[in-house]
Amino acid sequence: MSVFQLLMLGASAFFAFKIYEHIQTLQEPQEDDSSENETKSADAFSPFSPEALVQKADGAFEEKDFQKALALLNEADAKEPHNSEILFKIGYILQQTNDNEEAINYYKKALQEDGNNEFIHNSMASIYKENGEFTSAKMHLKTSLELDDENPITYYNFGNLCVEMKHIEEAKEMYKKALEINPELVEAEEELKKIS
Repeated sequence: MSVFQLLMLGASAFFAFKIYEHIQTLQEPQEDDSSENETKSADAFSPFSPEALVQKADGAFEEKDFQKALALLNEADAKEPHNSEILFKIGYILQQTNDNEEAINYYKKALQEDGNNEFIHNSMASIYKENGEFTSAKMHLKTSLELDDENPITYYNFGNLCVEMKHIEEAKEMYKKALEINPELVEAEEELKKIS
């Protein structure tokens, strides 16, 4: 055996011994309340609060770094489960990355926590419309209007759905209502011109 091989063998034996010593000092984890353990492990993951993580995710989203935003929001969700805002934002980012099936799952979870959020209903309607599920899309847009009948974007989205469904007169009404609320909504004006 060469001197180098002897040195490597000695170093390996030394590190193996140190690892053995370290293992001997470890203690078995104690049984605690499982929800407390979940909170501890989520808190140990990052020193940031859920609010700070959401703010960082918003910044990443504005920079179009969807993967970073999603990672930050998933961490916030681990720290504060059942938060409808966090669940909605995860769904929205998934929708932007064309993972509509998973986005719908998160929107549904968000609705379980806050069924009165018009933006969740609008977003779900958008996916259902894209998938050709017009009845579901219409149901969510109606619910959104029941929650806030002064949101021009909802009327605009409803108009787009009506065009897809070949309900042109209803689409015209929706675009007109959107423009009545916000005369500067150029998109609604353009779509209205196309079908008039």
